[in-house]
Amino acid sequence: MRKTLISIIIPAYKQEKTIIKDLRRIKQILDKLRYKTELICVVDGFADKTLQKAAEFSKKNPGVRVVGYETNRGKGYAIRFGMAKARGNIIAFIDSGMDLNPNGLSMLLEHFEWYGADIVVGSKRHPVSKVIYPWQRRILSIGYQVLTGVLFGLKVKDTQVGLKFFRREVLEKVLPRLLVKTYAFDIEILAVANYTGFKRIFEAPVEIKLEFGNTSAVTGKNFYITIFRILWDTLAVFYRLKLMHYYSDKNKRRWVFDPELNFRVNIG
Repeated sequence: MRKTLISIIIPAYKQEKTIIKDLRRIKQILDKLRYKTELICVVDGFADKTLQKAAEFSKKNPGVRVVGYETNRGKGYAIRFGMAKARGNIIAFIDSGMDLNPNGLSMLLEHFEWYGADIVVGSKRHPVSKVIYPWQRRILSIGYQVLTGVLFGLKVKDTQVGLKFFRREVLEKVLPRLLVKTYAFDIEILAVANYTGFKRIFEAPVEIKLEFGNTSAVTGKNFYITIFRILWDTLAVFYRLKLMHYYSDKNKRRWVFDPELNFRVNIG
């Protein structure tokens, strides 16, 4: 039986000031796990020195790979790009920037094994999560959670935290169907997984500290633009899922194929 390999994807964009610190913290946590791991940093556009900084770290740390592309394409695309490069039979992603405590990786892995899960998502709504973030974000987050519950019937209360674990088999079936590359990537992958029969989706606690002064926080006018785009993309996912049946196996010929995102079935 093949040994467990865990792949961790970190999407990064304009993180030249923090990327080495982020990678170091995550690598320290992965080194304590009882499984072999690989850490894949995906640089989502060469807008600054994030690529060079990450590559500098990877040269000194076995098990760390850095990949990327020149033009910024969005977090969802970056995660899928990393997943396409991953060799693990358990594949996860975590946001860079460290608003999320990376110790959550260990916590989600424990939940993943305990439940025999298809997917485990970090959740701000979990009763033992430790969450510090502005009240405006809290209200919008609850509203979005209600909306996605109504639209997609997911059992989880929170879909948007940037920390999730997947069985490889889930991604093999789901990733070729996805379209969203930016704002509603999380809800699309969860909704399509649920639609294709992967019902064992569970939540795990996280620790988040997000303030409007943080470098990774979206603020001001851009914040409301982002909210609008998330809602627009979410409604588009609903339309494709419930009305067009785009994600159905019968619609396979209409799926958009991108060779850079081709998810390999054989791990090797």
